[in-house]
Amino acid sequence: MPMTPHMEIVPGLSTVFFKGSHISLLIPKLGVIRTALANMDREAREHYGVVIQAKDMAGQVGGLSGSTTINITLTDVNDNPPKFQQKNYQLYVPESAQVGKPVGKIKANDEDLGVNAEIKYSLINPEGAAVFSIATDRDTREGVISLKKPLNYERKKTYTLQIEGVNTHVEPRFSYLGPFKDTATLKITVGDVDEPPVFSMDYYIMDVYENAQIGTEVGAVTARDPDSKNSPIRYYIERSEHREDFFNIDMGSGVIKITQSLDREDMPWHNITVMASEVDNPSLISHVPVTVQVLDVNDNPPEINTDEEVIVCESLRPGQVIQTITAVDKDDFANGHRFSFSLPSEIPVNSNFTLKDNKDNTASLYARRRRFSRLVQELYELPVVVRDGGEPALSSTSTLTLRVCPCQHNGRLQTCQDEMSLLSSAGLSTGALIAILLCIVILLAIVVLFITLRRSKKEPLIISEEDVRENVVTYDDEGGGEEDTEAFDIIALRNPAAAEELKFRRDVRPEGARQRNGPKRGYDSPPELEQVDVQEFIKQRLVEADMDTSGPPYDSLQTYAFEGQGSPTGSISSLESPGTHSEHDYNYLDDWGPEFQKLAELYGEDADVAESDVAVAVTTQPSLSTAVTSP
Repeated sequence: MPMTPHMEIVPGLSTVFFKGSHISLLIPKLGVIRTALANMDREAREHYGVVIQAKDMAGQVGGLSGSTTINITLTDVNDNPPKFQQKNYQLYVPESAQVGKPVGKIKANDEDLGVNAEIKYSLINPEGAAVFSIATDRDTREGVISLKKPLNYERKKTYTLQIEGVNTHVEPRFSYLGPFKDTATLKITVGDVDEPPVFSMDYYIMDVYENAQIGTEVGAVTARDPDSKNSPIRYYIERSEHREDFFNIDMGSGVIKITQSLDREDMPWHNITVMASEVDNPSLISHVPVTVQVLDVNDNPPEINTDEEVIVCESLRPGQVIQTITAVDKDDFANGHRFSFSLPSEIPVNSNFTLKDNKDNTASLYARRRRFSRLVQELYELPVVVRDGGEPALSSTSTLTLRVCPCQHNGRLQTCQDEMSLLSSAGLSTGALIAILLCIVILLAIVVLFITLRRSKKEPLIISEEDVRENVVTYDDEGGGEEDTEAFDIIALRNPAAAEELKFRRDVRPEGARQRNGPKRGYDSPPELEQVDVQEFIKQRLVEADMDTSGPPYDSLQTYAFEGQGSPTGSISSLESPGTHSEHDYNYLDDWGPEFQKLAELYGEDADVAESDVAVAVTTQPSLSTAVTSP
């Protein structure tokens, strides 16, 4: 607001003059600052800088003075109402805008500060308030317009909103300045958008009877294009990899049909999802859930509700109830199950048991005679017919197994168990029995493995720890003494060249022997040995074998198949024995010594035994051709 100069001087007081024309100060000892003009406006000028000078001696000449500068800031009051920059606004909103999301903003200006500038926006016309809402942004002080209901271009293309902005804090002393609010008009234009099809219902529930023929119609879904062009619609069923396909839909009409037989007892409800898309724009797809209920048909016969044996006490009396039986049916009856029980009419009357229908979906089993014996017959079979009350009625025949068991006088079961059950009642459960059997099998496997390892273990080459010889060869024969067990001469292995000189040719007949073919390795069979000394011949062969470096490095048994001279008994070879039985008396064999004792026993047992059938095993007589060589 404009201000005029003003100054007031009081005689006798110190006077302070401002280098300005807006404020005056009269101070005897203190200075009081007052406004010189009324209705100062902060919006016009907010800050003032005032220089103050003070003089002593009442401002006379020769007095001293001082000055200072004071900065004065005007505080704000709510003396300015809010105002929109223009009275009419326009806004474009597509019909696909989401409900609850902002669609536009509007702002009214207020020159005040802080709480004096706070504005509350509202929609004052019912048409706009029904579809849109407006709220104040505290940071920007703007009115944010949001959508309350979905827009539909085909139904309404424009909306007009009357928006009012009001100060939230009003000072009554400035009410004369006018109403602290302002209004503006906002015209909203709805934009046309190609929208996906819209189904006639949010969800569909259909029903069909089980066991219906393939191709039976279940129901139909309908959808339309909400746009003005009204594009044709195509329908599909959303397929799942983990779900079997029971239904199909006509692409043009939306009629749903079954593709295979349905079973209510297996799956009473089916949930599918139907999709609809526009022919002109297949990318726009809508979904709707469809639930199909499978209605029940009486296609399952009732059955006796027990799989256990019926216990019959041995002390049972005639007419006594043995057990009450019930039935089950997989079908679902609206008014509940209705069962009837009877014995088969095509078989003779059972002389042991009878059945009575209790007319309450149960039946009682009675005994027809006194006392049953487990020893005479333990098990009985009783066929029972159960019929339901469906349309058409179905029935089935179940066979009850009755076991005779001893009971106590009060009718309680005393014992009727097999061997395994008796073990269980004694405290050994099935798991414990299996564990015991496993332990026995493991122990048997360990014993068999141990025996196998013991048998497969190799025998040591040296039988006795005290036997320190390099090699031990056991012959099942009598040898010639210590010469047979002499150790192998290691010199022949260390110096084979020197031993080669001493090696005799094995194909040369030894001196004194009249033969052309010498003994070969291990065997020698000369045709004429009448003049050969057997002992000399064997000694020569022993020396030859000892000097042979090509022989094995251990004692070996060599046999020369001929006889020497000087034996009073003559030849005992079976080669010269006649092919027929001999009547010769062999009692003289007892006089030949212990070497022929075994032979005498053999011939003494059966005198008819031919000489060709007797085998000479072992002897130490010098005339036999057996020698032990030590290479």
